[in-house]
Amino acid sequence: MQLIDVETGNHLWAERFDKTITDLFDMQDEIVSRLANTLNAQFIEAEARRAERSQHPDAMDLYFQGRVHVNKGITPEYMAQACGFFDRALTLDPGNIEAMAGLAQANIAIGASFFTDDRTGYLEAAEHGLIKVLNMAPQHARAHMLLGVVQNLTNRAAQGIAECERALALDRNLADAHGMIGLAKVYIGRSEETEAHINEALRLSPRDTFSFRWLYFRALAKLQLGADGEGITWLRRSIETNRGYPLAHFHLAAALALTGQLDQARAATQAGLALEPTFTVRRFRLNASSDNQVFLARRRRLCEGMGMAGVPEQ
Repeated sequence: MQLIDVETGNHLWAERFDKTITDLFDMQDEIVSRLANTLNAQFIEAEARRAERSQHPDAMDLYFQGRVHVNKGITPEYMAQACGFFDRALTLDPGNIEAMAGLAQANIAIGASFFTDDRTGYLEAAEHGLIKVLNMAPQHARAHMLLGVVQNLTNRAAQGIAECERALALDRNLADAHGMIGLAKVYIGRSEETEAHINEALRLSPRDTFSFRWLYFRALAKLQLGADGEGITWLRRSIETNRGYPLAHFHLAAALALTGQLDQARAATQAGLALEPTFTVRRFRLNASSDNQVFLARRRRLCEGMGMAGVPEQ
């Protein structure tokens, strides 16, 4: 099945579905989901390109430019640029809920990725902004999902899972909510359940701009389960999908070091530090997202691996 722009003739989307006619109704839902997720990313990119040409961008123009930077990769540079666009959008329109949600998402990324010693401050700012969004728009699915992410990252994974499920009740095509539930399962010591959630996210949106994170979450689950080889495989796939995610490089470095591949581990460390030169083992160690003892035991092992791979201690 394919979709073509009738005005330009450009190929917009194509997928192959190997299902029988008896699965027609399920297939219709899957087609709608994949199409919606693919076109949403393309729409954001197209609007951002148009906004770049505008001499007098409005709040939504700036919002789209911020979203494009969020989609590029989770690095300090991209997140700072995204925050700048969202802040400018809110200066023009303080009630713009999409820009509020976008700013919260960027703040979450900064905190979750250990780009700062003030992780708590960024996550608190994100939560405050998302509560404001949901007070203004209670049915905003993405805001519910992002609030769930904040809760996952601040030792409230049960609440986080519930918020992501609420988001899916509002928008069943919100693939990232499935990914975030998968990550939450890692935090509560149920990593064996993560893969099913990641598979669902990828089924809904196989070409998603955030698929690199989902592959990274799957890798974390494998590392938590002691399957270092599988974890390395999925980390490499995440990095191949998007090289602009420092945490994937640092976790790959740790896993390689723990399996005796020290030269490759040190190379992974250097790739991570090229993206985020301020990252330290100490910052990572002191900012765990959960107090679950199963999770913490495996996390301590990863910290040891990072040290062996040459990640700076502090």
